[in-house]
Amino acid sequence: MTPVELAALLSKPTSPLLREAIRSLPLDQVEALVIEGLAAAEDALRQIVVDRVAAFVAEQEGDGPAPMTAYFTPTERRATEGLTWSPFVAALASTEEIPDLRHTSTQVVCVPVEEAELADAMFADPQLSRALTRLASMDEPGHEDVLRVHLPTREVTRVRL
Repeated sequence: MTPVELAALLSKPTSPLLREAIRSLPLDQVEALVIEGLAAAEDALRQIVVDRVAAFVAEQEGDGPAPMTAYFTPTERRATEGLTWSPFVAALASTEEIPDLRHTSTQVVCVPVEEAELADAMFADPQLSRALTRLASMDEPGHEDVLRVHLPTREVTRVRL
């Protein structure tokens, strides 16, 4: 079986063939499969984030050095859903130095959920937004966390400020 054929089978996890195959596995192998599946999914999501940030950077005009890192900060859409990563780039940097992204003062402004969702729909990159949301659901960010996208190495890491 080729990787493409296997990918086609895995893309339909509820198919009878795949369900029967999973049911026939011992518990430790099912657990290993789940762990590897989650790790592969997280890696794929991180690569989507890198690709979308690289596309965004390519669209930017400027005379200075090209950005090598992008940073995303956490945001809270609904109190019941917890924190997620904002789909908007908080900062671009052309050096390895992390810019100061700490809030100097915090003013809470209630924005209706519909307005926030409308802003996302109008201005956010849908693929980037979905990938960031899924990454946050796998490992929820804290208020002091920043997601760092390093373009030269294609690494996505969480940094605590």
